[in-house]
Amino acid sequence: MMSMPHGQSYDYHRTTFDGERNERCGCCVRTMKWFPVLFIASVIGWSYYAFVIQLSFFTVTNIVQRILFLLFYHAVLVMFLWSYYQTVFTDIGRVPSRFHVPRAELDRIVRATNEVEQKEILETFAKELPVVTRTLNASVRFCDKCRLIKPDRAHHCSVCGVCVLKLDHHCPWVNNCINFTNYKYFILFLGYALLYCVYVACSTIPYMELLWTGKIDGRFHILFLFFVSVMFAISLVSLFGYHVYLVLLNRTTLESFRTPIFRFGGPDKNGFSLGKLNNFQEVFGDDWRLWFVPVYTSLGDGIVFPCRDVAPYSIEFAA
Repeated sequence: MMSMPHGQSYDYHRTTFDGERNERCGCCVRTMKWFPVLFIASVIGWSYYAFVIQLSFFTVTNIVQRILFLLFYHAVLVMFLWSYYQTVFTDIGRVPSRFHVPRAELDRIVRATNEVEQKEILETFAKELPVVTRTLNASVRFCDKCRLIKPDRAHHCSVCGVCVLKLDHHCPWVNNCINFTNYKYFILFLGYALLYCVYVACSTIPYMELLWTGKIDGRFHILFLFFVSVMFAISLVSLFGYHVYLVLLNRTTLESFRTPIFRFGGPDKNGFSLGKLNNFQEVFGDDWRLWFVPVYTSLGDGIVFPCRDVAPYSIEFAA
């Protein structure tokens, strides 16, 4: 029987060790990605204790006022947590298999002698696909990592390691991509988080004066709750306003910095804009009763997006 050379055996064990080490490192990285989510959950848990126990039960003496405080607080909290849960745990979806370039076509691309040939191969393959956006040199948008033709508005997320439909951005605070499948939930999360912070801050203002004048004491949690809620509200108001602005323009965060280029018409930041109402309904749906409820109502499939009529586009416009 032929024995394995010593060096080859050593390489095998080293490769195995490296694989196990990489797996452990990957597990640690995946765990660390949940730290921001746990931080948000901890802040919400502490704020619940501070508002319900310290403020409502230990400080508010009027029974009617206490009941009203708690009713509205829990209504906002439920919508806030529901939206956050949907944003965090909604699957980002997958690019359909018909966009994946077959092995035979990939081999042809590798054997191509120049970029023109590669462009022609991709253009031929994408001829039957519903894609209207292109690269700067008017080529079909191809992801060499996922080996697929990118659908319109899809981009590769370096954190998730996959191409994501209508990618807006990757948010570490939810450990998820904000994209076609959860964009409505994300905006509702920002809106209800802002409402939560504003309500908590406004509810604690009258008792801040009592704390300041010494009429009540030992309520450090109320004092800290006020400043934390104000701090988060200031951060959220600009972020929430910006994303409402993007929704009304039918534009993603990526598209606001990197103008999409259309096969016909060239670069156009407003190429997907269909009017403010239609833009809003594309994300929130056409049933107004569900606009502010974190359930899926977005229109479309994340693959094909209606766009404005534009003039023919040629390579000269991209130069």
